[in-house]
Amino acid sequence: MRNEQRLRTRTPESRAFADRVQLAMTLSARLNALPFDDLDARRALLTEIFGGPIPGSLTVLPPFHCDYGLGASFGDRVFINQGCFFLDYGGITIGDRVLIGPRVTLSTSGHPVEVGERFDYITHAPIVIEDDVWLGAAVTVTPGVTIGHGSVVGAGAVVAKDVPPLSVVTATSHVERKRLTPGPA
Repeated sequence: MRNEQRLRTRTPESRAFADRVQLAMTLSARLNALPFDDLDARRALLTEIFGGPIPGSLTVLPPFHCDYGLGASFGDRVFINQGCFFLDYGGITIGDRVLIGPRVTLSTSGHPVEVGERFDYITHAPIVIEDDVWLGAAVTVTPGVTIGHGSVVGAGAVVAKDVPPLSVVTATSHVERKRLTPGPA
């Protein structure tokens, strides 16, 4: 993945990350248990999840799931529909006037591809969604991707490379990139 960074597991830094994940997931569960019309409590929990003030024009419809919280930032007039997942350890930057459809996943982290390294690191890279983007229902955006301003990503698409500004992209695909070597049993 482009701009990949690594967090070694079984370290004080990875323990701090795991502790923050526990807190963010607990706060997300509390958010999702609120009555739908309790907007003040929802805003208070979102401020806690994201670690500080959020724009007054940000709309997040529950259920919403976030695994870190401290890596996300939002522009003005952002709308996030129901059932979205933000795995934001690598950083998610969302511009102004962005529409995010239901069940969208923004995933900035993962594990190394090589079998022998998967339990040793958490990989991460930022996602940038520029102004005036619309992500359709059930879109998945992978680590290190930038979606250019004014673009539309069609429902169900998996975005694994940058989207140029003012583009419409759709579909999923399977492309074999390489063969892996067997790891330890």
